[in-house]
Amino acid sequence: MNRFTITGLALCALVAAGPALAHKKHGHQSYSAGEPGNPKKPSRTIEVQMSEMEYKPYRIEVKRGEQIRFVIRNVGKEDHEFLLATTEENLKHAEDMKKHPHMEHDEPNAVRLAPNKSAEILWRFSKSGTFEYSCLIPNHREYGMTGRVIVK
Repeated sequence: MNRFTITGLALCALVAAGPALAHKKHGHQSYSAGEPGNPKKPSRTIEVQMSEMEYKPYRIEVKRGEQIRFVIRNVGKEDHEFLLATTEENLKHAEDMKKHPHMEHDEPNAVRLAPNKSAEILWRFSKSGTFEYSCLIPNHREYGMTGRVIVK
């Protein structure tokens, strides 16, 4: 491999990391909406259903410091995603997804599911604010496939 190939691979890795990667801190990734949860600690379970161009529930309220086990189910007929970040980060990443629509997310705050599949995300909301979960497959977000998490 030459220097340009390595640089290109590094750029692809950054694009694939998407909005979930706010910055690195002491070798660990930092996320805008909190941090991956600890399976040894208690959590509240919230089921989120994804279907054609909507999430149920659309709005979720949690307390700062609370750990949530999201059970995400794709009850639709197409692939859908759940990506938890800020609206600004999701909008930026949506632009990258238009260029690479089959991009897979390998982040603890994101999952892409085929129809009739489910997955879990364990997340601790360490920061107050309003965050968004959305489907960044091209056109899904534009047709309303977003939801809100309000952390108080």
